[in-house]
Amino acid sequence: MQKRSVTVKNILSSGSNLKDRFIPNLKELKRVTDNLKRMGYRIVLTQGVYDMLHEGHARYLEQALSYGDVLVVGVDSDELTRKRKGPNRPVVPQAERLQMLAHLRHVGILTLREEKHGLGKLIETVRPDVLITSSSTNDFGKKEIAVYKKVCGKIVTLPPQAATSTTARVRLLTISGADELAKEIMHGMPIIVKNALDKFRRK
Repeated sequence: MQKRSVTVKNILSSGSNLKDRFIPNLKELKRVTDNLKRMGYRIVLTQGVYDMLHEGHARYLEQALSYGDVLVVGVDSDELTRKRKGPNRPVVPQAERLQMLAHLRHVGILTLREEKHGLGKLIETVRPDVLITSSSTNDFGKKEIAVYKKVCGKIVTLPPQAATSTTARVRLLTISGADELAKEIMHGMPIIVKNALDKFRRK
């Protein structure tokens, strides 16, 4: 009991305290969030990848917290991100993404959303007072919303909070990289052609 009270105290403090804020075990997460509810705190839950953290992420999390007192953020694991976003994602591994999020003052608790749990397991575990979703994701259709309404006090969908997105940035970096590669190939092409002609002439 003493250990749990220290955990809650550190969760509510201003420090990053990743060792207390990061709760990967869902049973422990349920115990902590239930304890916070009993103390009168309104729990907000949101989920996402949070790859290449940017201004839009920070604004989104700030807006999410405005609906309650403690914000729980489910971070997609590397394995789940690869399944959902493709083999080249995430750009930033989960350990670093968790560490960066722990430094954002609006984040109360962090956990991992694993592929084996499915997209709804975390929602069913926390049973938040408010579930925050983004209009930029396809996770929540009408069918899913109907199911989650039974375990959430309220569901709020927020629009993107910035003109940029991680996917757009990755695409830009990929295009930029391709442009550089094309320049290098074109630069080296005359030499390749010359060598081929020399070889042909020697025959």
